[in-house]
Amino acid sequence: MKVEELEKDLKNGNLSSLYLLYGEERFLLENSLKKIKNLFGQILNGINYITIDETNIGNIISDIETPSFGFDKKLIVAKNTKLFKKEGKKKTKKDDQTIKTKLLDYLNNNFDFIKDSVVLVFVEAEVDKCDLMQFIDKNGIVCNFEYQKPNKIQARLKAITNAYKVNIDVPTLSYFIECCGTDMQDLINEIRKLIEYAGEGGTITREDIDNLCIKKIESVIFDLTDSLGKKNTKKAIEVLRNLILEKEPVQKILITLYNHFRKLYLVKFALKNNKDIKESLDLKPNQTFLVNKYKMQAGYFKTSEIRTILKELSNLDYKYKIGLIDLEIGFESILCAYC
Repeated sequence: MKVEELEKDLKNGNLSSLYLLYGEERFLLENSLKKIKNLFGQILNGINYITIDETNIGNIISDIETPSFGFDKKLIVAKNTKLFKKEGKKKTKKDDQTIKTKLLDYLNNNFDFIKDSVVLVFVEAEVDKCDLMQFIDKNGIVCNFEYQKPNKIQARLKAITNAYKVNIDVPTLSYFIECCGTDMQDLINEIRKLIEYAGEGGTITREDIDNLCIKKIESVIFDLTDSLGKKNTKKAIEVLRNLILEKEPVQKILITLYNHFRKLYLVKFALKNNKDIKESLDLKPNQTFLVNKYKMQAGYFKTSEIRTILKELSNLDYKYKIGLIDLEIGFESILCAYC
């Protein structure tokens, strides 16, 4: 089931007896879990509400079988149990495999009882296809909370700003996502600041985003590379120093900048050989909006220039590790040399 379908299902008051919720988008996942709890109704911890994790997963069958005294049903939330991960033979714990096998057998033989007395929710970060997952998919609801695509994020954010009677146009929303990423929790935190600043009837602008929002380092590296490509040394160094002032580790900046120019090199290669840029960069569905930005920035540089910058960044890392140069000074030297 897609995220939007699950949200609609829960909004309509439909509560299944078996769920598997997993994925990277934790804000939307936790929000759906909260809706499940609200639909379930009154919960008393230890009576009709049980939480399970990897440390006590061995009790899950007995927890299902224990009556929820005074209540018709029991809600069991099992988080990060690792029952849905396929480990290598050397890493596999015999006890974990036994629990998984016993649980699957129990679900197969007692699912009619479970439907009448339990709402069982598994919450995982990652899952592999396995018999347990297939059972839930057949008899309950499996939902993968992937990072949302930009158009879906825009729709969610627009609904929030509309609710507070604050205006924001589509280009500004796109810029906001480019700056702040695609994690909904981060975006919600940042949009709240912008809504408060704009006020009812106000309008959120690009300038507001630049002045108020915490930008992802990847977005700032795009800004730095733009300045570098336009031979604007002053601006490039200003962006670098602002990153350092914001306590971003210099080593992390080096790694991020190196990876960024490596991607520009791959874009050059893809364009020259008629390859798909999205595949060459191994972009996720929520990152495809970056293709045009990478293409534009690759156009600022010759292939030989990108190779030189990559070599200089690699040399800087080596010299820093052996104590020959300060990273910040080395960075500024590379920026000045190129410009």
